[in-house]
Amino acid sequence: MRKLFGTDGIRGLANAGDVTPEVAFRLGRAGAFFFKSRHKTPSIVVGRDTRLSGDMLEGALVAGISSMGVNVLRVGVMPTPAIAWLTARYQADAGVVISASHNSFEDNGIKFFSPQGEKLSDETEAKIEALYHGAQINAERPIAEGVGRVLEEPGALSEYCGFARRTVPEHLNLRNMHIVVDCGHGATYLSTPEVLRRLGARVTVLNDQPDGRNINANCGSTYPQAMQDAVVRLGADCGLAHDGDGDRVLMADESGKLVDGDRMLGLYAIHRKAQNALPKDTVVATVMSNLGFEQAMEKAGITLLRAQVGDRYVLELMKKSGSMLGGEQSGHIIFRRHQPTGDGLITALQMLRVIKESGKPLAELAGFMAEVPQILVNVKLAKKKDIKSVKPLAAEMARVQRLLGKQGRLLVRWSGTEPKLRIMIEGQSMGEIEALANRLAELAKKHIK
Repeated sequence: MRKLFGTDGIRGLANAGDVTPEVAFRLGRAGAFFFKSRHKTPSIVVGRDTRLSGDMLEGALVAGISSMGVNVLRVGVMPTPAIAWLTARYQADAGVVISASHNSFEDNGIKFFSPQGEKLSDETEAKIEALYHGAQINAERPIAEGVGRVLEEPGALSEYCGFARRTVPEHLNLRNMHIVVDCGHGATYLSTPEVLRRLGARVTVLNDQPDGRNINANCGSTYPQAMQDAVVRLGADCGLAHDGDGDRVLMADESGKLVDGDRMLGLYAIHRKAQNALPKDTVVATVMSNLGFEQAMEKAGITLLRAQVGDRYVLELMKKSGSMLGGEQSGHIIFRRHQPTGDGLITALQMLRVIKESGKPLAELAGFMAEVPQILVNVKLAKKKDIKSVKPLAAEMARVQRLLGKQGRLLVRWSGTEPKLRIMIEGQSMGEIEALANRLAELAKKHIK
C-alpha cells in the first residue's frame, strides 16, 4: 500500500500525485472520521499559506470534512504554528494546514495537528491512512442537519498575535531597535511585522506582497542574503527571515552575519541557564546540529540530547527528557512552555528578549561557539533505496567515518519531504570534507537508479 504521510505530513507537486483535490477530499473525510468523537458538535480548524494551489486544496479538504458531519473553522492564510495554537485555543478536534513550508510555489502539502496542537505521531498518521485506503468511511454520509458547516474565524489572526505578544514579559519593549523582517511572501506577512510594531520596534519589511507564485522565491529563510544585505545597508540592529509557513526563522546580526538555529538555540540556553531558568539544564537538537554547538554546550554545563531530524522527534525527546527547549539548525525551534511546535515569531521574540535583557548586541551573544567545518550535499535521485544495501556507497561511508575519527561526523539520510539523499560531513578541513562529500554523492548517483 502506498504511504501518504512523510516526515512532515503529505507534500509534493500540487495537483499531481498525492497532492490533488481528490486526495484532499478523501483525506478530509478520513481525518474527520478519526477525530470527530471528541465533542457533540465536532470541529476542525483549517488554514493555509499563500500558495496559488491553496484555495483549490482547501476547497476539497473542507468539503471532505464537512461531508462527515464535522464543522470547519476556517482561518484563512495563517502561519502553521498559529493554526496549531488556534486548534487548542478553540478546543477543536483537530487542525489542518495546507502548506509546503520552504518549498517553491508549485508544491503544496497537508498536515494535521492533534487537539493539543501537536503534530501527529507516526501511529496516528498510520490509522488515518488506513481509513483513507479502507472502506470503513464510505458509508458515513450525514444528511440534512447532520452535514457540517463552514464557519469563518475573522478574529483568528488578532488572537494569535496577542498570544505571541504574551510569550515575552509585558514590560519588554523594542523601542530604539530597528529590525529588518523578510516574510518570504509567505504566511507571516501580516503577523510578524504587526507584533514587532506593537512592541515598539522600527520595522523594515521585505517580501510581504504574496501573489501565490512568489512564496520562498529567492527570499525568506532559504535565501536570507537580501535580509542580511538590508541590515547592513540600513544600519539595523538585526534581521529576521521566515520560511513560507512561518514555523522557522533565521537571524542576521548587526554586521549582517547569519545566525542559524544552532546559535539561537545555544545563546538562549546559555542566557536562561545564567538566570537558573533552563529546566534540567538540557537542550534537545538533532543529528544535524554542528559539532561546535555540542562542544559549546558541554563547556557551558548544558546537556545536549540529539534527536533524529524532524521537529516532532525533537518534541518527543523533549517530553521524554523534561527539556523545555529544543530545535533544529534550520531555525525551527520549540519553546515548549509556549508551543508544542516550532514557531518562527515566538523564536524571534525570545531572541529579541535576550538581546534586550542582556544589553549585548546579537553578534556578541552568538559568538559563544566556533563552528566545525560542515558541508551538506543534497543528491536528487529517482527513487529511495536502503543505503546499507548499496555496497560501494556503504563501504565508502565506513572509510570516511574511519578517516574522520572523533574529530568529525558523517550523516547520510534520505529527506522525508523530497526525493533527495542528504550527505552531511563535519571535519577539520573544508577542502577535505567537500571532496569526501562529493565522492559519496557521485557513488550515490552511480549506484542508486
